Amino acid sequence: MAGKASWEYSGDPERPALLVQFSNGIIQTPENVNFTLYKNKDATKKQRILTAQTERLSYVGKNFSPAAVKSDSLCRYFVGVLNKETGKMRVYDAEQIRMQPLMENSRTEAVDEDEDTAEQPNTSYREKVDALIESFGTNKQKRALSSRKLNEVGSDVISKEIVKAAEMIIESKGTAELMQEARDRKEEEFCSQFLPPCNSSAENQESVYDFHTLLPHAEYNALEKVAAAFKNITMEELQEKMANKQHCSYVLQELAELKHAKDIDKQARALWYVDALIHISKLKVVKVKDLDDLKCPESVIFSILKRFTVSVFKRQRMHNEITATMKCKIVSYVLALALHISDFQVDLSILQKDLKITENRMFEIARAMRLKITKRVMYSSSVTFDAHKIGSLELPLVSYKPFKLVRRKTM
Repeated sequence: MAGKASWEYSGDPERPALLVQFSNGIIQTPENVNFTLYKNKDATKKQRILTAQTERLSYVGKNFSPAAVKSDSLCRYFVGVLNKETGKMRVYDAEQIRMQPLMENSRTEAVDEDEDTAEQPNTSYREKVDALIESFGTNKQKRALSSRKLNEVGSDVISKEIVKAAEMIIESKGTAELMQEARDRKEEEFCSQFLPPCNSSAENQESVYDFHTLLPHAEYNALEKVAAAFKNITMEELQEKMANKQHCSYVLQELAELKHAKDIDKQARALWYVDALIHISKLKVVKVKDLDDLKCPESVIFSILKRFTVSVFKRQRMHNEITATMKCKIVSYVLALALHISDFQVDLSILQKDLKITENRMFEIARAMRLKITKRVMYSSSVTFDAHKIGSLELPLVSYKPFKLVRRKTM
């Protein structure tokens, strides 16, 4: 019997022994496998490719591809060869390589030995993998392969039907009409982000932009007390408000005509709500205090913050911001309420100055709401006069063509 065993390191980290593992099974006759090793000329990269040739298949393994064995970079692997007679073991550096079958593109062997080899068309990587699964895969892999092929067949059928339907639509409508419909749909989706709901098929002006959609019943009822100051305003109080500019020009102008309104209470509440919206439209961040200063009811405060602001988390707290989209939404709702207040004719020039937006933006929103825009000369006590733009809601609603930019040629 040999004495006490010992080991001796005889390895070279630059030339490790290769531990080969075949992915599709165990080679029954390893002595009949021919191996060839290829190395990168750059010794620092330590990239190796090992090929193996058997009677039926060819294999290839790499130590740098995604399919390579993921070994811990902090570990070193060794293999020992024990001499049973001397009891000494020689230890060598080792590296693991996983061998993958490599299918030939040009020819494959037939399953039946009696059949001659036949040429096959070039196959893709996916088809090669599928062929391997059919030959060597587990039952689970084969079921997954069968399910995927069935889905591919179903997807192809659906795709063909979609293409056929699209061709029929294009043939019946024409490309130009379809492109116009796409542009109209895109414009409608953009406008729906801030415009109030519009009933384009309404039979009367009041139903185009529903009043209680603009000012819900709950908020309308809550404004009874605060709007009483507008409802019962005297001429002296109105003159004082005008002198102190306590409200915007549009609201002051309508307060002067309020006594002639058909429903003074409804007009007063709508005016008060419009005044609050115009007030917050000039702010970048709306605080509850800003609406408290207007003696706004609590339910109306939270309704306005929810409908016309965006909640943003900044500096460890939530802020209610007026974004560009929310600003447009406020303008459109103010304009829609003003239509109900002013008998469906609104002075856009006055509103534009109160809301502090550009004239072009005011007209864009008015056109998006399908208002007819006309010019009216407004005379004053002095010799000078101004041309104001008036927005009118008329039935049937006005349709505007998309604006096209025409470039002038320069000489």
